[in-house]
Amino acid sequence: MADHYHDPSDTKLLRDMRQLAPADFEAWLGLNNITKREDGAIPRKYRELIAIAVSCTTQCPYCLDAHTRAAKAAGATREEVAEAALLAASLRAGAAATHGTLALKLFDQA
Repeated sequence: MADHYHDPSDTKLLRDMRQLAPADFEAWLGLNNITKREDGAIPRKYRELIAIAVSCTTQCPYCLDAHTRAAKAAGATREEVAEAALLAASLRAGAAATHGTLALKLFDQA
């Protein structure tokens, strides 16, 4: 058994998922391919930077790996990757603070 939860070789199990739930897998794959579009209003580099930011907030190491490599290939700089991560952090912190107001509201209603 692996020493950690996130092992890059786990992605090989996606093949099993494709066989076990083919229709659902294809639907997911279609969503996953949105980031790779070249014909959208948002250029590919920015799609990948957005994907990095979202990957930071969802804390998906596999997504971070794939989208960081794709962002670099699309021309993103190391500075842009750092800013995308910190933008994600600022929004995550903002959500925590505003959910704190919800906690206060619920406390007052209790």
